[in-house]
Amino acid sequence: MENSNSNQVSSNRKGTGIGFRIGYGYDVHQLVEGRDLWLGGIRIEHTCGLLGHSDADVLIHAICDAILGAANMRDIGYHFPDTAEETDGIDSKIILRKTVQLIREAGYEIGNIDATVCAELPKLNPHIPQMAEIMAEVCQISPSQISIKATTTERLGFTGRQEGMSASAVALIYQV
Repeated sequence: MENSNSNQVSSNRKGTGIGFRIGYGYDVHQLVEGRDLWLGGIRIEHTCGLLGHSDADVLIHAICDAILGAANMRDIGYHFPDTAEETDGIDSKIILRKTVQLIREAGYEIGNIDATVCAELPKLNPHIPQMAEIMAEVCQISPSQISIKATTTERLGFTGRQEGMSASAVALIYQV
């Protein structure tokens, strides 16, 4: 008698392994005066913004890298280089939308995303529900599939000195 679990695993194989894949993403951007602060697709009032070729949304960038990594499709810099004119000042929601489109064309869907933003200020918890709503809309998934957390480094390191912000994310994708 054959084990039903082994049937399920083998039926999920399509030449690339088991139907579920996990990816990890990490990003860092420097805080500077004179720029808007964009996180999770929304503009947040703050004295500084993040420096980057695009709008420097560190959270979306980490999420895109996690999604791309899960699909074994390289990273955000490969698909959206910071040397390209068309990505200069680009809204990171566009990058996220195109990232999701890339994995869908490869036969994947997003299972869930879990992300953490590391910043001393501003306080991000009040903005998390709106970030999840916006990113879910962009990805065409439910907000319940996106978990966002915020933390500090207790005033240690570059984040603690408010020189920059970082974000990390994991994404679970599955073959369709």
